Amino acid sequence: MLRFDSSGKPFIIIRDQDQKERLTGSEARKANILAAMTVANLMKTSIGPLGMDKILVDQDGEVTATNDGATILKNMQVENPIAKLLVELSQGQDDEIGDGTTSVVVLAGALLEESLSLLEKGIHPSKISEGYEKACDIAVKHLLKICDKIEFDKENCGSLVKAAKTSLGSKIVNQYTEKIAKISVEAVLAVADLERKDVRFDLIKLEGKTGGTLGDTELIDGIIIPKNFSHPQMPKQIKNAKIAILTCPFEPPKPKTGHKLDIDSVKKYKELLEIEQNYFKEMTDLVKKSGATLVLCQWGFDDEANHLLLQKKLPAVRWVSGTDIELIAIATGARIVPRFSELTEKKLGKAGMVIEKSIGTTDEKMIVIEKCSNTKTVTILVKGGNKMVVEEGKRSIHDALCVTRNLIKDNRIVYGGGAAEISCSVAVNKASKENTGVEQYSIRAFSQALLSVPIALASNSGLNSLEAVSEIQLKQMEKESSFLGIDCLSKGTNNMKEQYVFDTLRGKIQEFLLATQMAKMILKIDDIIRPTGQY
Repeated sequence: MLRFDSSGKPFIIIRDQDQKERLTGSEARKANILAAMTVANLMKTSIGPLGMDKILVDQDGEVTATNDGATILKNMQVENPIAKLLVELSQGQDDEIGDGTTSVVVLAGALLEESLSLLEKGIHPSKISEGYEKACDIAVKHLLKICDKIEFDKENCGSLVKAAKTSLGSKIVNQYTEKIAKISVEAVLAVADLERKDVRFDLIKLEGKTGGTLGDTELIDGIIIPKNFSHPQMPKQIKNAKIAILTCPFEPPKPKTGHKLDIDSVKKYKELLEIEQNYFKEMTDLVKKSGATLVLCQWGFDDEANHLLLQKKLPAVRWVSGTDIELIAIATGARIVPRFSELTEKKLGKAGMVIEKSIGTTDEKMIVIEKCSNTKTVTILVKGGNKMVVEEGKRSIHDALCVTRNLIKDNRIVYGGGAAEISCSVAVNKASKENTGVEQYSIRAFSQALLSVPIALASNSGLNSLEAVSEIQLKQMEKESSFLGIDCLSKGTNNMKEQYVFDTLRGKIQEFLLATQMAKMILKIDDIIRPTGQY
């Protein structure tokens, strides 16, 4: 029976629901696997350069169009607890690696799908899990054998650009992959320490602006604040700025308790006005005394304070976000000051240039802080025709940044287009023949599950998926080459090395490990306990 709640959401009333018993044991396990497979099958169509996008509509009617696995799952608002585990799986891959969020869910779903036939044969879930663990170890060791290394430095970063292009190939920015990839690599190299193989990711800011196209995206050497100076007559350009960062408002103190003040005469009004003006004068004098030439305030300030700042030739910006304040403090070496009395010259930050610019096709102003004294900081300004395109562009660039960061930390790669998965599948299948116990079935199932990603790639590219994958398998075994994959873009060659299609070894290993762990966890769940009456 279909009914609607007070907010208009549909729900189903099942007859005699209070008398229903919850599923346990093998029935619950199968139901859990089917729930996970449903989510994984939904994600399959988004894999690869020709993968489909999904439109997500939230409760407020806000529309998001994306093919980023983590974003799709996070916004799906799933209720099934097993489906929620796959959401966590995708988020874990995104947090650790930043790429491969769709593939990891598809692989986990394929492992669970293969386990169904093993369960029907009477193989215990623990034995299946042990077999999957062994097969995953074999696959990871094989990845270490077939990986290649790419060499690069700050002057010669062509290999990093090619890796970033692979990541961007399936995104909304695929028309501008060359430019966006270069911007992403330049941004990461600007904040990277190649000797220590460390990347200060927090020093890269992604800022979006409506207007223009994604091809107008640019890299700015500095920090952008989406604000303008608090008074139109303040100077629009400050050289060698000394920046005071305040988290206290330019306003008189207010009592925390309830109060009432009656002004019943001109004299009292003048006294109150004088007290307020003294407060404002004291605040601005303390700022001026510190030697600051620019004031950034997290909160707003009164018009009187704004006028005094203009008189004392102190440019100011109000309502700066906490995130921007922290980033500016790191970049300029400034200390965040919570009280005016604590402001001193030592707590000021330094920047070579602060300038107010009109950015984008609109006349909206933004402030650019360049040549920061403490650390190198960059901002990628993403432009697009509307907010939805800008947000998807930012997600795409984030993936490219993560791929570049991973290569700086570990410059080993495996080849994409399903080449690595097919090669590992062949190696795991070969190893299964050396096992004589029950685990051989699980290892063979793992080998078959690895083919789910190349099969999805071929299917999304309009090819006969089984025929294309079987052909690549045969070629890999005949030529003993691990870089043959699916020719998704019909370039006339299956050689992923020639097409410069590759993934980071670090990301691929993490994908295998996370998917295997999740499959093992779901296989061992034989009951879901909810509050009474909700089964």
